[in-house]
Amino acid sequence: MRRFNNLKTIVIFQKIPGFIYLWTAMFVFAASSSITRKITELGRQHLIEGRNPISSCNVLFVGNICALLIMIAIFHGDWRKSVLTRISRKEWLILSLVAILSSALVPLLIFSALNKTTVTSVVILTRLEPSLSLALYIIFLKERVHFLVIIGSLITFSGVIVTLLLKAVVFSIGQGEMLALTGAIILSIGSVIIKGCLNTIPLGIFFVYRNLLGTLVFFLIAKIFYPPEHFIDAFSPFLWSWMLVYAAVIVVVGQLSNLKALRECSAAQISLASSVNPLLAVIIAYFILGEIPTFAQYIGGFVILIGIIVSLFGTLSNLPPNMKITTLDQMQEQENSHQLKI
Repeated sequence: MRRFNNLKTIVIFQKIPGFIYLWTAMFVFAASSSITRKITELGRQHLIEGRNPISSCNVLFVGNICALLIMIAIFHGDWRKSVLTRISRKEWLILSLVAILSSALVPLLIFSALNKTTVTSVVILTRLEPSLSLALYIIFLKERVHFLVIIGSLITFSGVIVTLLLKAVVFSIGQGEMLALTGAIILSIGSVIIKGCLNTIPLGIFFVYRNLLGTLVFFLIAKIFYPPEHFIDAFSPFLWSWMLVYAAVIVVVGQLSNLKALRECSAAQISLASSVNPLLAVIIAYFILGEIPTFAQYIGGFVILIGIIVSLFGTLSNLPPNMKITTLDQMQEQENSHQLKI
């Protein structure tokens, strides 16, 4: 009976349209930077011998451990010998590369950027990723996209350039901005590898292995570049209580939705949703952190908004059949037809 219920749950999740996963992932990722900064500020109010227990490294390290425990509880059934032996050595190597890039290097770069500049700056500058990913999808995966999607992506990319140029005039492009840009480039490479090479690997194996290897690699990198006492507060109950919530919402829900979206949505849909991300993130940063965008960010955000609108027209004009809007009457007709066949 329990197995039947599990299968029923899996079927329900498989019936959820890809665009639902896509927009869920975009909303979670848009809120992640602000939530991370807010939790870090909470840690400053609960110092342990003058140290912040919720430091950026502890958030990433302990957050990934909590997420790993949650994923093992959810996906332990996928780790069967019959399933593991179907994964080729090449797929294991590619999965290992993706794990190091997306679960170790990118979070480390983004967290370091958040410590050196504002959330809004990080959000705007990482918008290089959708445009670069779209270009890589077209070049390496031979994805066909509407020309308006390409134009919209170029406009969005120009919004990032405008922000950089204006920021260089008004302030300066610092280390935080460069870290964010580097993270965006690596993230786009990782997303293309996932979409092109890892579609056949079960979700449970993908998530657990990626987080396990990514966490280990991050820990080793941190041990090299940071002093030994850097993780001294990693077992703080206050830290773990927040990280369990953080891991469940930001890491597990965000990553699961993102991977399902990468597998089921087209390059155009992914590019459009990713382009909306900065506007959501700036709005969320304003309400959670009280960050007011600078003049450069306002101008760059406006250009990005124009790119989003252009991409939207291109995406809507080229929706695949399974993404067409279905009315309630059409759904009822489909259900009646299915019952008659049975």
